[in-house]
Amino acid sequence: MVRALFVCSQNRLRSPTAEQVFSQYEGIECESAGVHESANVPLDPELIAWADIIFVMEKAHRNKIAKKFKRYLDGKRVVVLGIPDEYEYMDPFLIRLLEAKVPPLLHGHAAR
Repeated sequence: MVRALFVCSQNRLRSPTAEQVFSQYEGIECESAGVHESANVPLDPELIAWADIIFVMEKAHRNKIAKKFKRYLDGKRVVVLGIPDEYEYMDPFLIRLLEAKVPPLLHGHAAR
């Protein structure tokens, strides 16, 4: 079982969509969070510790995580998906983007 954490800004559109989509995949356990304090589910050290792999939507998210949670990231793989904040929750195009980008990055990723 691979534990995948999806992170965006507010945890309202992109990361919850990814969580919903990939929670249907066999062998993947998913959570989502946002880097902003006002996020529906704010990112915290416990979520980082839980995750085997962390997917962020933009480079700015990776940078914010690296700055705020540096001591919790030891050995964690943080992957930038390059998906801008221009999609609604469960937008079919967003789902296609996620399904094209995420599975190849999970393939062969061993859970800890």
